[in-house]
Amino acid sequence: MQLIHSFLKKGWKVTFASAASDSDFMIDLNELGVEKVSIKLNDESFDEFIKTLKPDLVLFDRFMTEEQFGWRVFENCPLALRVLDTEDLHCLRTARQKAWKIKKDFLLDDLLQEDVAKREIASILRCDLSLIISTFEMKVLVETFNIDEALLMYLPFMLPQITEEEKAQWLGFEERVNFITIGNFLHEPNYQAVIFLKNEIWPTIKKKLPEAEMHIFGAYPSEKVNQLNNPKEGFLVKGRVRNVKDVMEKARVCLAPLVFGAGLKGKLIDAMQCGTPNVSTHIGAEAMHNGLPWSGFIANLPKDFADDAVKLYSNETLWTKFQQNGVEIINQLFDEQHWNLKFIAAIEDIFENLYIHRKANFLGAMLQHHTLMSSKYLSKWIEEKNKV
Repeated sequence: MQLIHSFLKKGWKVTFASAASDSDFMIDLNELGVEKVSIKLNDESFDEFIKTLKPDLVLFDRFMTEEQFGWRVFENCPLALRVLDTEDLHCLRTARQKAWKIKKDFLLDDLLQEDVAKREIASILRCDLSLIISTFEMKVLVETFNIDEALLMYLPFMLPQITEEEKAQWLGFEERVNFITIGNFLHEPNYQAVIFLKNEIWPTIKKKLPEAEMHIFGAYPSEKVNQLNNPKEGFLVKGRVRNVKDVMEKARVCLAPLVFGAGLKGKLIDAMQCGTPNVSTHIGAEAMHNGLPWSGFIANLPKDFADDAVKLYSNETLWTKFQQNGVEIINQLFDEQHWNLKFIAAIEDIFENLYIHRKANFLGAMLQHHTLMSSKYLSKWIEEKNKV
């Protein structure tokens, strides 16, 4: 949505094309003046659609979308600027998850063994520009995968400044109660974080703070998630909430015990925007504060995490200090005006120098050639198979 708003502010016409099914929770893009179009996977109808549309810029949401449609865009609109929004590095999250599962320390060299890394890096190389949401992931791409920085742009969340007037509206320490965590349960890191919280962290917190409750919010909870609900233990699975702010700004402390993952953590951004200090892991806080004092405690071990949660919940001085740290992080690192200008400037610079930019990316051109010879015909085979 932030990228769409950046394009609209520039006065560009935006078409949102998706092969995903409609959702009850989807945003009404028509209200923003954005045309929404349904497209099909492995179907030549996309070729006619893209030729008719004749876009100047095509933005792919995650590398899987570029794999599916990138070669069709290249073939039908070769001069269109191709931008990949990585969201986060899937290969990093996958490799960390595998290491966590077998109780092994994750090493960056593990990424070089990941098939998904080969796919993701190929997608980055095929595009004119890839948006990277994390400073750590920028470093991984440049130092581990030797990606030319001219193909990458660090672009974090673009957020409005937290004003003094807004801070004045926040509930105070004594007005807030309970712990909160939030996250879509279709996302495996969120599910495993809740399991870790339930089994290894919450019992210690509950023993020291018997009146406190742990509130779990998130869309698409499965039956095994709902079974974690236990009112006697004060561990309450609440499901989806329409507006995060409605619940986050009433909680005293946000807990995010992520054991693997990548990118920036939306739940921690939400917490800082609502003045809610947090306790998280090193994975959770990774690339979120870039050296600025953190908006809470960082702990990886269950006992340390629980002790820090109790300390933060009980100490108003610490709580107020961490709340202000969150304000500084949002205002200094995620300022929407700053990043919007940089983003549009980067796009316009590549537009003006597209031939030279692509000429310098021979690996990308080579991968684009072989993709046309492989993905193209695999897609066409699936298309013919579907017709039968």
